[in-house]
Amino acid sequence: MKVVLASKNPHKLVEISQITRKFDMELVLESDLGVDIDVEETGATFEENSFLKANAVMQATGLPALADDSGIAVDALNGEPGIYSARYGFDDTLDDAGRVRLLLKNMEAVPDGQRQAQFVCVITLVTPEGKVIQARGEVHGEVLRKTEGEGGFGYDPIFYYPPFGKTLAQVTPEEKNRVSHRGQALKILYEKLKEAGYAEQ
Repeated sequence: MKVVLASKNPHKLVEISQITRKFDMELVLESDLGVDIDVEETGATFEENSFLKANAVMQATGLPALADDSGIAVDALNGEPGIYSARYGFDDTLDDAGRVRLLLKNMEAVPDGQRQAQFVCVITLVTPEGKVIQARGEVHGEVLRKTEGEGGFGYDPIFYYPPFGKTLAQVTPEEKNRVSHRGQALKILYEKLKEAGYAEQ
């Protein structure tokens, strides 16, 4: 099944493709089809924003579209940055590293043992026939006080995953995909696709 990924993030394409190729799903970026849509993420939840992106790209391309909305939610910050993870600080000059530094600064007073957080990912597939299939995945860990590791992207270098004894930036892509929020969401999505007849049993 050919599916358009509603994203301009090449990191996401690589990470999601590594998992979906096992599902007999051919993923293409919206830009590969000459589509360039900036969807205003006006939703209040990961679910709402994921749907908004997938639906807009499906309407623009006429093909099934897959959208991912994800972020890190810190317990001590009442779930922040959450849906605003990619826009944390609302400062266009900040890159991934800048947003990581901002989060660490805002967590300076949070003591060790109270730095729990979870990565959350909601993936939505919208088809031209109007079918909406949605799945949510989470991975739980802790926020370190400094970055560790060169792999991954986003907040991976400060997200410590206890079963690994490392951050998600210190493990191989295969290890990360096995436990990540995105990997969990895609596994659940695939089961739902099979139930709906969009993937082989």
